[in-house]
Amino acid sequence: MVTATAQFLYSPDHCKILHLVRHGQGMHNVAAEKSVEALLSPKLFDAPISTHGWQQVANLRKHVFASGMLKRIELVITSPQSRAMQTAVGVFSCESHMYEYGLDTCTPPVMVANDHRNATPALNCPPILAFEKCRDRMGVRLSDKRRSVSEYQSLFPTIDFSLMECEEDDLWNPDVRESLEEISARMVEFMQWLWTRPEKEIVIVSHGVVLQHLLYVLEIDTHPSVKIQLTERFGNCELRSVVVVNKSMMDSDSSTTSFCG
Repeated sequence: MVTATAQFLYSPDHCKILHLVRHGQGMHNVAAEKSVEALLSPKLFDAPISTHGWQQVANLRKHVFASGMLKRIELVITSPQSRAMQTAVGVFSCESHMYEYGLDTCTPPVMVANDHRNATPALNCPPILAFEKCRDRMGVRLSDKRRSVSEYQSLFPTIDFSLMECEEDDLWNPDVRESLEEISARMVEFMQWLWTRPEKEIVIVSHGVVLQHLLYVLEIDTHPSVKIQLTERFGNCELRSVVVVNKSMMDSDSSTTSFCG
């Protein structure tokens, strides 16, 4: 069901348009192509995006600005990890710069001049909000451990960290990897929180496995072949736009959040 059709069938009061974006290619993605064991390396702690990842970000930014999508977006929610926040700021911010770590993650971040043709100071760009619920799969792999909130605030001053409850990454366990069932449960909680937000058109910048499970937990109201395609693993910097409908707002006997898109 296309977005326009879904909006016609359901009251706007019961719908949200979600633009789901996986972060640009990370240094850990590059390393994992050679060996998954590399993800345990301290060198990949809070892995930033790669040079190719920055090109992916630039390409998506051009699409978002050229399509007029940015004018409709009311809020950008991002995972509080460097690669996701770099993508969120690089694609959806109106700032004339993007934040980039050096390829050696021990070096301090540097400001990278953006293409002036992409600068649109007249636009009212949406706020960007960091939220722990949409972070990457937690535990064991240092590439999925985040930095302190204070450090992120200095690196990403345009991002709102007010919803971050812990200064340090107390959720990451060095010995236990978060299960897929736990990710699904986290996505249910995330959607319940999302329905409390007043915004109707929202971007979610997150990670492949997280976005995949976000789609899994929704009741997908479309043809089975489309359902399979929609729930495939996201590519780096891939954007998928869907409409979600809160059926519990229409039927007091239903607690289902349904997807149509």
